[in-house]
Amino acid sequence: METVVLLSQQKPDDHIEIEINLDEIDATGAETKATYKNIQNWVQEKYGFHVTNLNIAQVKQKHGIIERENYNKPKSEDSRQPRCPEEKVKAIEDALRHFQMI
Repeated sequence: METVVLLSQQKPDDHIEIEINLDEIDATGAETKATYKNIQNWVQEKYGFHVTNLNIAQVKQKHGIIERENYNKPKSEDSRQPRCPEEKVKAIEDALRHFQMI
């Protein structure tokens, strides 16, 4: 989102009207990506099982999709996370292809 501001002295009752045609604006990469909830719902409908955010994050990381930094990090350096089962990996990869993320 961009904001254009014109600084000038005007009376408080004056208005500036701006018209933006949304058809001319290209969608950004973030707007075209599916959310974790979208991916979970799609996998649930197509495959009939639930995938967690951790499962999705692991598959996205496997394919080089950069995630923002996780602020809920484990306290110890040697903590282990459960690995995503292969059937869930394939389902999530299918969802990422469906949403054109890979």
